[in-house]
Amino acid sequence: MASASPRRDVGPFALMLTGLGSIIGSGWLFGAWRAAGLAGPGAIWAWVFGAAIITTIALTYAELGAMFPESGGMVRYSHYSHGALVGFIAGWANWIAIVSVIPVEAEASVQYMASWPYPWAQALYTHLPGGQGELAEPGLLIAAGLVLVYFLLNFWSVKLFAHSNTAITVFKLVVPAATGVALIASGFHQENFSVGVHGGRDTLDLAAVLTAVATAGIVFSFNGFQSPVNLAGEARNPGRSIPFAVLGSIALATVVYLILQVAYLGAVPPDLLAKAGWHGIDFRSPFAELAILVNLHWLAMLLYADAFISPSGTGITYTATTSRMIYGMERNGTLPALLGRLHPRWGVPRPAMWLNLVVSYLFLFFFRGWGTLAAVISVATIISYLTGPVSAMALRRSAPDLPRPLRLPGLPLLAGVAFVMATELLYWARWPLTGEIILLMAVALPVYAWSQHRRGWPDLRRQLRGAAWLLVYLPVVALLSWGGSTTFGGHGYLSYGMDLAVVAVVGVVFYLWGVRAGWRTPALGEATDG
Repeated sequence: MASASPRRDVGPFALMLTGLGSIIGSGWLFGAWRAAGLAGPGAIWAWVFGAAIITTIALTYAELGAMFPESGGMVRYSHYSHGALVGFIAGWANWIAIVSVIPVEAEASVQYMASWPYPWAQALYTHLPGGQGELAEPGLLIAAGLVLVYFLLNFWSVKLFAHSNTAITVFKLVVPAATGVALIASGFHQENFSVGVHGGRDTLDLAAVLTAVATAGIVFSFNGFQSPVNLAGEARNPGRSIPFAVLGSIALATVVYLILQVAYLGAVPPDLLAKAGWHGIDFRSPFAELAILVNLHWLAMLLYADAFISPSGTGITYTATTSRMIYGMERNGTLPALLGRLHPRWGVPRPAMWLNLVVSYLFLFFFRGWGTLAAVISVATIISYLTGPVSAMALRRSAPDLPRPLRLPGLPLLAGVAFVMATELLYWARWPLTGEIILLMAVALPVYAWSQHRRGWPDLRRQLRGAAWLLVYLPVVALLSWGGSTTFGGHGYLSYGMDLAVVAVVGVVFYLWGVRAGWRTPALGEATDG
């Protein structure tokens, strides 16, 4: 077990900036461009839908975070509500989704750097249409150096992390807002909002909007709301700090993202759109190149600088939160005790940080492009969201007596909507990506089997009953994705529209099953008695 307790050094405002610092990373640098390429002017609705869905999910985690203010909380809640197996699957999905963000932020910085007007900079990245390029060897070395900087800023103290993150976040909030205002003021082309994805006149395509929510980086761009929850163990007065930090960071980020999307849609020169519509616009560094096109060279320089600062702020934050996840999974009993050790003086889980550094480098060298890795992160993130709404409601049934500093009104409906929308998001991500990432979740099951074998398989039958809903849910959703409408990459056994209704019904069924499968686990007893 841990040799020390995390220090509660982070106040509510710093905690909110931690969430905002995680949310506003590389997503804003690329998200508006990718969303417009998929949905045209409908990208505005994609951001609205994405923010609404993430808010419903985040509210359930806010109640859980206030109940259990501990480091690595996101990987603990389902362990409390449904047992070790569900806790392990949820923790694995969450950790994969978050630890892979560290290298993708470094990749984003280098990709923007590769559009500098110097031959040595342009040699850092091999550019291909559709955002599927990758870093060359010199670019990989620079990205690896950035990952190491993120690691070192977290190595000694959570207070050092919070202070450095606050300064970075204030800057990175100002730059996107200034970018949106400057582009709108430089010349706003209202006629752009009537241009379709492939040219011609725009008509709102709901399927394209939904696909943009799941795959254009919108879910990825809001993922950072988890950071305040994972740092709850270091928060002062978590009952107030966590909901303030979670909702405040999502609200501020939504305003920034909408300004940026409107600015992007209105600032693109109409002659570029005339060639092939929004889908035909292929930028390497979208906002910087757009700033140059409209003669805002000072803004381009600022954006090139921010392309290091925004992703680096997120990378620093996620380096902190992923180590707390490993710490939490060790406390679940599914990882070696070494990984849960806290430094006796600084109160940070250094062995967990070393593990995350190694895994970050593996992701960096196997997924060398921002677009490729961001797609993996998005789907893993959606899977990691699934258990939060179910756990919050299951604990209302199995442990109604527990103190709840934040008790959400209407939780049964809110949690149900959150789970159904997370299921829809998973479906919108399109086959085969949905199936591939669900398969990645199964890869970790031997680690769970090893940990339970060492412990003598405690409560095996009860654990399986508590996990049956999730073990059935994942292959069912993969099957729906495979057989769904061609609009979402399936084989067309379900028509478009019918597939969305079937997915919603399946989501309701598994939500109700998951809530009823919750039980008062031994881990919950230890947490509340300890």
